[in-house]
Amino acid sequence: MASLSSTLSLPSSNPRCLKRIDAAIRFSRPQKLRSSAPNPIKITIKTADRPEMIDATPVEANPAGCKMVFNEALHGPCKSSASAYAGHTSFARVQLHALLASISDRIEMHDNICEQRNNWNHLLLSSINMMTLTATTISALAVILSASGGPTTSSSSSALLALKFCSALLFSAATGMSLVVNKIQPSQLAEEQRNSVRLFKQLYSEAKSRLDVLGDSVTEADVQEIMEKILALDKAYPLPLLGSMLDKFPGKFEPAIWWPNSSDGDDNQAKERDISREEGEKRDDLLKNAEQTNNGWTEELELEMRAVLQVLKRKDTEDYMRLGNLALKINRALAISGPLLTGIAALGSALVGPMGGPWAAVAAVAGGALAGAVNSFEHGGQVGMVVEMYRNCAGFFRLLEESIESTLVEREVQRRENGEMFRLKVALKLGRSLSQLRDLARKSNSSRDYGANVDEFASKLF
Repeated sequence: MASLSSTLSLPSSNPRCLKRIDAAIRFSRPQKLRSSAPNPIKITIKTADRPEMIDATPVEANPAGCKMVFNEALHGPCKSSASAYAGHTSFARVQLHALLASISDRIEMHDNICEQRNNWNHLLLSSINMMTLTATTISALAVILSASGGPTTSSSSSALLALKFCSALLFSAATGMSLVVNKIQPSQLAEEQRNSVRLFKQLYSEAKSRLDVLGDSVTEADVQEIMEKILALDKAYPLPLLGSMLDKFPGKFEPAIWWPNSSDGDDNQAKERDISREEGEKRDDLLKNAEQTNNGWTEELELEMRAVLQVLKRKDTEDYMRLGNLALKINRALAISGPLLTGIAALGSALVGPMGGPWAAVAAVAGGALAGAVNSFEHGGQVGMVVEMYRNCAGFFRLLEESIESTLVEREVQRRENGEMFRLKVALKLGRSLSQLRDLARKSNSSRDYGANVDEFASKLF
């Protein structure tokens, strides 16, 4: 060890008072650096209940094998084990962000599938009609050849046989393709995906708004509610064709249901969510104002909502159920008629000639022409899409009815949505202004008193 010593003497008038100061500076030898495991870093996270200590260890010295670590000071809290978030108040917020990413992915998937199935409808319709009309033309040529009064030769017989075989083969292929296309209804499949894209976008906006407004006050009940809505939409509008495809020809027309069924568990979760939000400072002022004003609800507003509900049930929902049943019956008849006509035409084209007589020629030519017309009307007119549109509209009114009923059933007005906000939402969903909504409720009450029917629908959008 090297050292440096020095002596410093301070001057003074009295020689006896001389003081001597000795100073020494010692330099230590450089030691070799030893690699050691980094010590765990303790991070304190303050929660609403109590502060908690979390050990964040780098990857090399982490005995628990955590998949994620806190990279201190450089990258911020980039990765941590799932247990690190367990007691954090914003863990529900992290979960809601993950749900937003999942919803965004579903929007893109359904949009791509919608474009694909819309292409199916156009391409398959064009292919079936081309095969049907080509087979009809060939059958007509076979009829002309067999009806010619010339002597029958081997060449004419071979030509007639070739024409009959070609037309029968094309008619048979068109029959098989028609059966498949009428079973899956590509236009209805495309409409299902359009509706799912729109509903997933609505759900994304709802979750994003809830995240922006509540912030760290997001609870597990909010996450569970959004999760249930995602699963309900997945069930209502499935992506695969095999196994989980919706029945395109059900025995009874039913409205589309894309929201989770209300139950006691859902009510309890809603109550827990309201209670947890009431504990936050952001909701205290709002609740005080709500207590003073009955949360915007009055007896007149409740009567107005009940009157609107009656109009929805008697006019809008009933009318769309009737139109949906009618469209479903028409689509079922067309789906049966198309393959049946091409099958008859295939049989008639095989019997064209002296053996089949004139009826075989009529069946081949007329059956092919009618089959082309039926297929064009069914898939070109997109009757399946119309059925799905009526299902969606009926489901929209069913959801609005359930929303009004569940709100009015709740006796504690503090647990309801704000009355004025609820009225505004109902008016916008029906395409009406607030004054028009009041006029509709007034007409409904007067018609009920005098035993007459309301002469207008509740919705002006559909």
